Amino acid sequence: MPEPSSLFLVLDLVGTFAFGLNGALTAVRAVRVDLVGVLTLGMTTALGGGIIRDVLIGSLPPATFSDLKYLGAAAAGALVAFFLSMPLERFTTIIVVFDAVGLSVFCVTGATKALEFGLGGVQAVLLGAVTAVGGGTLRDVLIRRVPAVLVSDLYAVPALVGAAIVVVASYAGLGSLLGVLLASVTCFAIRMLGVVFELQVPSALGRRGTEDDGPEPGGR
Repeated sequence: MPEPSSLFLVLDLVGTFAFGLNGALTAVRAVRVDLVGVLTLGMTTALGGGIIRDVLIGSLPPATFSDLKYLGAAAAGALVAFFLSMPLERFTTIIVVFDAVGLSVFCVTGATKALEFGLGGVQAVLLGAVTAVGGGTLRDVLIRRVPAVLVSDLYAVPALVGAAIVVVASYAGLGSLLGVLLASVTCFAIRMLGVVFELQVPSALGRRGTEDDGPEPGGR
């Protein structure tokens, strides 16, 4: 059985690669970008949430800048998307699957690192979610798209549930491996079920805007 530290490193790198690939593919589909743009958006998606988390908990410099493996994993995912974007575009579900993988991994590692730094359960859940959705939110802002976390799709909810399972498992004294498996599988399952069955979080009543709606007058 792998050591917990090794397990979390592997999970972090898997999530980083998955989000790098997902972020780059999303960018290619949404806007016309060159190699630099693909790398920038893929790496922003993969690394943004972890950087935000590390800054908030005082883990400086962030792991992204102290361990080149993270930069390498993010860049590798983005490059795969750049060179294989055409064949990957034929499988539309691939973006959703990689997004769900990254989401489920990062909510686990984010909550775990928060607990390791002595934060309470609520803070750990929130930081787990921030780790999972932060990078994608930054990417969406860069390509001028409404972030998924702000609309009604089941996106933030799976991350919150996964992070909460990590916290409960830790407080209950369950093994770290069991907690990680339960949390990541649950988060992945909720996200994919939400996509397949088009499940949504309740939206506010009133006019339904679209991503194509322009800014309010004077809001630019």
